[in-house]
Amino acid sequence: MAALPHLLPLPEAARKYGVSQARLKSLIDNGKINAAMIGEEIVVNEDEVRSQAVTRKEDLPEYKKHAHLKGTPIWISEAARKYDIPHPTISRWVRAGIIGQLGMDGNKNLIDEADIAYCAEIYHSRKTKQGRRLFDDDGLPYTPKTGPLAPQHLQN
Repeated sequence: MAALPHLLPLPEAARKYGVSQARLKSLIDNGKINAAMIGEEIVVNEDEVRSQAVTRKEDLPEYKKHAHLKGTPIWISEAARKYDIPHPTISRWVRAGIIGQLGMDGNKNLIDEADIAYCAEIYHSRKTKQGRRLFDDDGLPYTPKTGPLAPQHLQN
């Protein structure tokens, strides 16, 4: 008998491999992983999810440079000055979940300095025009389909 695939419900696969359900649905839509419906629940092939080697931002070298700052609180206005990024941009990244919130100090919103340092590195290295997307839904640097940052195999 052939080896049968091990299927996991979508929420369990997302939790087990540290990715968002939206990211897994995107991989399903793009044909990168197979999925099936069992009753009302979407299930995915665990081997395919694992083989995608879905990277977390914490695994990137740009993030690891600033990992020693993990859990260090900094308020948004201070981060805007320190990292030379507009306050509204940082607030948008916080709302999107790219930068973690650590709580409040009075009316100051405290964020994780490791996250803002990582975002600042990507922000300043890309030097793109205003309004350009820098991060995907998982907080990884966004890779456009065309242009100088696009993978070469997509440009042909």
